Parts: sequence; structure tokens; C-alpha cells
Amino acid sequence: MDCLFCKIINGEIPSDKVYENDKVYAFRDIAPQAPIHVVIVPKTHIASANDITADNSSAVADIYEAIPEIAKSLGISESGYRIVNNCGKDAGQTVFHIHFHLLGGETGGKMY
Repeated sequence: MDCLFCKIINGEIPSDKVYENDKVYAFRDIAPQAPIHVVIVPKTHIASANDITADNSSAVADIYEAIPEIAKSLGISESGYRIVNNCGKDAGQTVFHIHFHLLGGETGGKMY
């Protein structure tokens, strides 16, 4: 598979890993939009939110179970953070492996 995030998960492309378990991988974004910007991906390849099914939706639950641990390890669990998922090219999805952005370390930011 020619997926950037699959290659990062498999160690074929280096990343600044901040968290990993058997189902989830998280790394610092290479073009951060906030002081803390982490990309969180399931190790199972799912192209986008449009491709979530009853058979694979547990991958999203795994991510949301990991988020509090990641936020705590980064020191932003108490101050707050934002979780963002872009679905499709018009929403800004550039890598078609479902992923969530954890953004924090600053107050506010643009809300849509």
C-alpha cells in the first residue's frame, strides 16, 4: 500500500513519535498549526470518516481512548485541547488514512 501514514506506522518513514500502543500511533505534525500539534492514526488503514463501518469503528474508539493519555503526557489535559478530523479533500484531508489532529498549548483559535 502506498499510504504515507501506513509507512510511518511501519517505520519506513521517520516520525517524532509521542505515543504508540498495539492499535494507535501518534506523532508530531511536520507543519504544526499550534504549539502542540499531534497526528493520531489507527494502525488499521481506513481512508476517511466516510469509510467507517460497524466492522472497523472500534479503531476510532481506540483513538479516543488514547487521546486522554496523549494529552496528559503532553501536559495539556487540564488546560484543554482540540481534536480535529478532516474528511475529504474539500475539508482539507491530504492523507487518505483517517487521522485526528490534537491541537493545544494555546488559548482559542479559529472555530468553524
